[in-house]
Amino acid sequence: MEKKNQFYVVWAGRQPGIYSSWDSCRLQVEQFENARYMGFPTQEEARKAFDAGWQQAYAARQRNRQPATAAKSDLSRPQGMFIAVDAACSGNPGLMEYRGVYMPEGRVIFHSGPWADGTNNIGEFLAIVHALALQVGKGTQLPVYSDSANALLWIKKKKCGTKLVRTGRNEALFDMIARAERWLAGHNYSSIPLFKWETSRWGEIPADFGRK
Repeated sequence: MEKKNQFYVVWAGRQPGIYSSWDSCRLQVEQFENARYMGFPTQEEARKAFDAGWQQAYAARQRNRQPATAAKSDLSRPQGMFIAVDAACSGNPGLMEYRGVYMPEGRVIFHSGPWADGTNNIGEFLAIVHALALQVGKGTQLPVYSDSANALLWIKKKKCGTKLVRTGRNEALFDMIARAERWLAGHNYSSIPLFKWETSRWGEIPADFGRK
């Protein structure tokens, strides 16, 4: 059985520190812009994470969820502040839309579409770029999760790898792809963590449109 969080680290909030209940942590981070916090089973783990900083804590938690680690870690969903992105497409190609959700609130922070003659992977790619651009503009560095391995690979290559045929109906969509590629080539976003959402372990990504 997964250990329950008993202590909460607040790196960015009204009063950074370590709290022994969720209610006391929530008072520090609720409606606090760019709050950063995370729960831990023991006070010792919380203290080490607080001293190490939120970037290392997020990275360590992600490493613990890789297949080579214990199943207990694999089964725990991401916690703390992050952005989840997802796309939905009616047909392939078909009407496509994408959105980003701010967690843990579950608040939609951007939505685009529907766009004619698109694909799900294109939507995932554009959603990740949208999340990156939004954070670069605001100066934030929250982790971004996508359940599309293809889109994450395209981001790494800074190139949308779609084989979709350009038509009169999806001209605007291809213009968006071109702008996204130019943005990736012209900006530094290396400090923003990008992670694969493991649907088989954690369920549907919070940005899912719920149409499956």
